[in-house]
Amino acid sequence: MSLSGAQVVAKALKQQGVSVVFGIVGIPVVDVAEAIQAEGIKFISFRNEQSCSYAASAWGFLTGQPGVCLVVSGPGVVHALAGVVNSQVNLWPLVLIGGSCETTLEGAGAFQECQQVEMCRPYSKFSARPQRIELIPTVLQSATRHAALGRPGAAYIDLPADFIQGSVDTSAVPSIGPLRPVFAQADPAAIREAAALLANARSPLIIVGKGAAYARAETAVRALVEKYQAPFLPTPMGKGVVPDSHKRNASSARSSALRTADVVLLLGARVNWILHFGKRFNPQAKIIQVDVHAEEMGTNVTIDVALQGHLPLVVEQLTAAIAGPFTATPDTNEYVCALHEHAQANGAKQAAKYADAQVPMTYHRAFYEIKQRLPEDVVLVSEGANTMDIARTVFDFEEPRRRLDCATFANMGVGMGFAIAAQLHYANQRVVAIVGDSAFGFSAMEIETAVRSRLPLVVIVINNNGIYFGLDAAEYERLEDQGKLPTTALLPDIRYELVAEACGARGILATTPEELGKAVDSAMAHDGVTLINCLIRPGGYQKLDFAWMAK
Repeated sequence: MSLSGAQVVAKALKQQGVSVVFGIVGIPVVDVAEAIQAEGIKFISFRNEQSCSYAASAWGFLTGQPGVCLVVSGPGVVHALAGVVNSQVNLWPLVLIGGSCETTLEGAGAFQECQQVEMCRPYSKFSARPQRIELIPTVLQSATRHAALGRPGAAYIDLPADFIQGSVDTSAVPSIGPLRPVFAQADPAAIREAAALLANARSPLIIVGKGAAYARAETAVRALVEKYQAPFLPTPMGKGVVPDSHKRNASSARSSALRTADVVLLLGARVNWILHFGKRFNPQAKIIQVDVHAEEMGTNVTIDVALQGHLPLVVEQLTAAIAGPFTATPDTNEYVCALHEHAQANGAKQAAKYADAQVPMTYHRAFYEIKQRLPEDVVLVSEGANTMDIARTVFDFEEPRRRLDCATFANMGVGMGFAIAAQLHYANQRVVAIVGDSAFGFSAMEIETAVRSRLPLVVIVINNNGIYFGLDAAEYERLEDQGKLPTTALLPDIRYELVAEACGARGILATTPEELGKAVDSAMAHDGVTLINCLIRPGGYQKLDFAWMAK
């Protein structure tokens, strides 16, 4: 009995526990996609390789298992490289499988011929082509192992057309099993050193990164916070590891917490641009860093204690090593109370922004109307410049891995791919994508993918007519006539809801807080795809300032 190369791929994926594959088919990978479906694996067919690679990237973060993406040769792999780099930078497991030209035609100007293995290698942990059809399972196993184990990342497998269409005797194909991760604790001596620093801290701060969310460390981190009673600060995708409603949440006093903390405990958080490269830390602070990757320790800041290991296990070690709260009276502690006062003052400023009744709406008023109507367990995808940045300060999360944004790589276009992957993973929960109008433009046609896949997504386009800032119709016309139209301007008041309707979704236009509230209620009651086109205040022409990156 023989198997085609496509069948060998599909069976190997099944043996690895893969339940869904994202991709776009064409020559030469159509046979692979059909073989995947024959194995009972769901195949979600997208409209653009960037989007399907982003979906696979998000799937890796949400599940802890490599997301798998299948694309055609040449341009398909080039487009999907976006998701490969995104996964590699964000440290999420992904396996990209790309078709390629026949091995006998390499160098002859074959159809979509491209040096794909070499192209993907700098941006992945593993990039290879099987030497023979029967070695496909072994190479796939290596790819998934590299993607998921240790510090997660991306992997690439190259499948020549003659391998896909060729055949091999079943007896020559090895059977492979699912991944079996091995987790390690930190050095006990280093744990004792860290515990001593924590015991002597007067104003400690725990920073919870998205690495803690990916590592499923919520139980351990919550136990540490409860025992130690220190304020904590989640990074944007670390939100929910400890509930945002917890009284020790210092998010609303972020600057003050970073400036005054004398001991900082980093849990799966890299000291990169998201944490201002450590430049806003108290210069005298002692820093304890917990990470799975030794080379990450000490990036941009001097580390006093490095704890390398699997984050949940290391946090359990730390919790066992500390005696109790950092102070006998945490609720009345001067440092804790000062942060609480800062948070209260910032909360009052935020509340005033929510009350702004002018039309067109502001970001804050629009987000306030949306927030009131979302269930506590909502999964929120946030994408766009101002849309993402402001939403981070508005929406709260009680569980981890419920907030997805453009994360460390900060790339636009991830919204629809992330949302589709999230809805597949959280089949019984509502997924809401709140995206800027510019960001939505990168992947708008994936509305059709969601409709065709029968996913009850809610997409809210925050439409301010531009990138960062837009123009109203009158200002747009005036500047266009003068030849001074800014490069950030988009056409005013584009009817995105009509685009959605053309793709089979429900479309709703909302121009006032009342209309937006009703639209969200209607969308949440609907079991199909709804797009709400939310018109907000454009903001007018402004000079952009990127100095924040160096602060």
